[in-house]
Amino acid sequence: MRRILKRVLLLVCLVGLALGKLSAQKEKEKNLPYADLKWFHLGFYVGLHSQDLLLTNTGISQNGEIWFAEIPSYSPGFSVGVIGDLYLNQYLNLRLSPGIHFGDKSFVFKEQETGEEFKTNVRSNYLNIPLSLKYTAVRLNNYRPYLLAGIYGAFDIGRKKGNPLLLKSKDFGVEFGVGCDIYLPYFKLCPELKFSFGLVDLLEKDRPDLSDLELMKYTNALSKATSRMVTLTINFE
Repeated sequence: MRRILKRVLLLVCLVGLALGKLSAQKEKEKNLPYADLKWFHLGFYVGLHSQDLLLTNTGISQNGEIWFAEIPSYSPGFSVGVIGDLYLNQYLNLRLSPGIHFGDKSFVFKEQETGEEFKTNVRSNYLNIPLSLKYTAVRLNNYRPYLLAGIYGAFDIGRKKGNPLLLKSKDFGVEFGVGCDIYLPYFKLCPELKFSFGLVDLLEKDRPDLSDLELMKYTNALSKATSRMVTLTINFE
């Protein structure tokens, strides 16, 4: 969590430096001068993301074994979605940007005494529905940085039962992001970075779907699992 906060602060500082440099530029001819005055507009986005879980281990002994879990590495996933943007005033917009995130998470369980390892992979395809408030800075030539903050609901449409670990199908949380509107002659191109933090315990503890009850030790090794995700997209508006 501290690493993520440090990265967010670094991004804010970089945006501030960029604003300083842009403000020193001379006024240029503006592309799409009235684009931001539309009361409503549509767009779409594509990009990459990385799924993560904040795991809480129980440390409980089962049959003389104590297992601990972690996600040691992250696999990039693919993201795609649409954007609906409602104009509120010169600086604020209300944004709904539903999308699908295709990705997975790789778990490594390690037994404390013997060092024995067990690896498993959980694939999650999330239908994500975020509602965000977009605060945009003053436009400088053909650039306009912005900040995002909001909430989201997510539904796992790729959940597969019978795995050693099973996550719940519904999630809810908050997200924050930074980006920059780049005004091109015919559309806006917007690179955007978002951080999502789940507020729901996703660990499914009731496992009647397991045919091999020995696998329950991996579920019982965890007491809680909450989602985190970093998403980098290119928006076309």
